[in-house]
Amino acid sequence: MIIGICGGTGSGKTTIARKIVEAVGRERVVLVEQDSYYRNLADMPLDERHQANFDHPDSIDSDMLVNHLMRLKQGLKVEMPLYDFKTHTRSDQIEIIPPKPVVIVEGILIFAEPRVLDLLDMRVYVDTPDDIRFIRRLRRDIAERGRTVDSVIDQYYRTVRPMHFEFVEPSKRHADIIIPEGSNTGISVELLCSLVREKLLEERSIPAQ
Repeated sequence: MIIGICGGTGSGKTTIARKIVEAVGRERVVLVEQDSYYRNLADMPLDERHQANFDHPDSIDSDMLVNHLMRLKQGLKVEMPLYDFKTHTRSDQIEIIPPKPVVIVEGILIFAEPRVLDLLDMRVYVDTPDDIRFIRRLRRDIAERGRTVDSVIDQYYRTVRPMHFEFVEPSKRHADIIIPEGSNTGISVELLCSLVREKLLEERSIPAQ
């Protein structure tokens, strides 16, 4: 079972995905983050890397992501790349992702890639107001990614906002479940956890062929 959790930058999708992992159990659920599959820009000068459009589908190595999801669905482990957001390059290290009954893949552009969309058994969209998403991104990029206030604002106007309206927001139509930001988020997460547990029980009850 592969669950896709999509939403704009700062929508809270990663937090929701991790809550599901914790609630259902790490022994049964594995999390794959689309951010790990950004293309390696090591061959570009650093100043050019900072100007790259990281919110367009072409910024993602979708071939690798699709291959890894298919391998996990087949019960095979994958070597997930690790991405350095300060230098916009892939680390020399990798993370081994073992196959588990439930795979959660989350990212801003997973619904914009038809091959990923076709692999998803459940599609969840986290719908959060633009101002809240921007504030969260601002705090995260300054605290974790070595950015300045001006650089975050520049990137937001230059690529984040226009790409959101071109690719992310329209992809909401593919969602089976839409989680609105607000006080009922916890209820929505518990509903998702219940659906996952129910699916796991169904899989166990199916007799071997």
